[in-house]
Amino acid sequence: MTLAYRRASALGSGPDGRLLGLETSGGSGPRGATSNPRFFAGFLTRPRIAAAGLLAVADVAATRYYQPERRGFLDPVVTGNGDRLRFESFSACCGVHARLDVLQEGLDGGTTEHGTTNVDVNNPLREALSLLGPDDPLHLRVGPDEMAVTTLDGPVVEKKVPLPDRWVRGFGETQVLASAFDLRAELNAAQTARFLRSLSTGTSRASAPVRWLVPAPGGVLRATSRAVPGAVCLAGPERLGTLRRVLRHATGLRVYGPGVRAGSEPVASAWEITLPGMRLTLTLSPAVSRGFSGEGAVLESLAAESAAEDADLLSVLLAWEPRVDIADLAARAGLDTARVRAGLTHLGTSGRIGYDVAEAAYYHRELPFDTSRVERANPRLRDARALVAEGAVRLDGATGLVRSGEVTYQVHERDGELGCTCPWWAKYRGGRGPCKHALAVRLVRRGEVAAVGEAVR
Repeated sequence: MTLAYRRASALGSGPDGRLLGLETSGGSGPRGATSNPRFFAGFLTRPRIAAAGLLAVADVAATRYYQPERRGFLDPVVTGNGDRLRFESFSACCGVHARLDVLQEGLDGGTTEHGTTNVDVNNPLREALSLLGPDDPLHLRVGPDEMAVTTLDGPVVEKKVPLPDRWVRGFGETQVLASAFDLRAELNAAQTARFLRSLSTGTSRASAPVRWLVPAPGGVLRATSRAVPGAVCLAGPERLGTLRRVLRHATGLRVYGPGVRAGSEPVASAWEITLPGMRLTLTLSPAVSRGFSGEGAVLESLAAESAAEDADLLSVLLAWEPRVDIADLAARAGLDTARVRAGLTHLGTSGRIGYDVAEAAYYHRELPFDTSRVERANPRLRDARALVAEGAVRLDGATGLVRSGEVTYQVHERDGELGCTCPWWAKYRGGRGPCKHALAVRLVRRGEVAAVGEAVR
């Protein structure tokens, strides 16, 4: 899918100060698809901080952390949630997700509409934002506005805006992973500055050892050589370098991650800089060489028997909320919370749900994306369904036997976790979600047996 901007975004001069005009491409809103929606027109209460945060999100979109190479810019996605604007991007390697939340206290004098689209962040705009004066008031316009005043001479652009499939898959994976995160450490402004300045600024290397950090008294993150309970994984410390863009404005740093055991494999983590009226969050994949688009965290939920049908029902009930209340949504849908979470995961695979670790809540967005491509974007699930349809799955008590080519693999389940004798599972040990054989067995055990009939016994 390709979209276009009417003109280039620009930072110019208006009667009340500086005017930041962010042009939008095609998007989605409460009334459906819109060619060039308008989400906000008003002042920013902290202009320089917002400019630095927006540049940080744009920096991530322009960076490939694994095997760095020169590349063009990709444009951030912006979502209006009524009380805030969220700017998001992924790195080119899809291993870093950046999100700037401009909260209600960071916006002044305008109504924030609901919807999602891309915004043009071009080189001239980046340069102008970098030079924004400390006392310059800044009026933000997100979307086309014929009354916009600008002093910059720029051509009307017909820039085609692709929405990379890897970004869409990344949106789906990060919301599943982040929903399992808890707050692990909190640093004040001075501690945040010391920590970020202590990190290497070199190029990320896939062979570099993963760091594990444990909170210690005095706001210190103490390094350990391996995972221990309470530790946070930091793979590729250089990937946090973007946070230095806003360091002078930071009021603190919050670190999030899943629970780990002694000797655990590397996991994803989230690093949130708190700012006046805003939050900037970077979510890092478990390794520099691993992009979120291949993590496989969504597959278990997608394989749930009723996930697709539940997702259709939930999509009708969502209303661009900045915080989706799971209990309330379950009551309105007549579903239990487990089915609601599985349904939201299904919606997340098409970019329609995100997760905010700061508020421990899902939020609603709608990408201009064909939701029928969900399964095509998850080939392991597609292959698992094909195995079921071919009658390749046989159940033998607690063990599942899956014929794939000339080989039959054994799938077992221990303590709720699937395992398989296939080479793929031996390589990743569940670190990238279940293999296609384990998914096929899960589908059969959950009742998706119509296509195989008596072949499953």
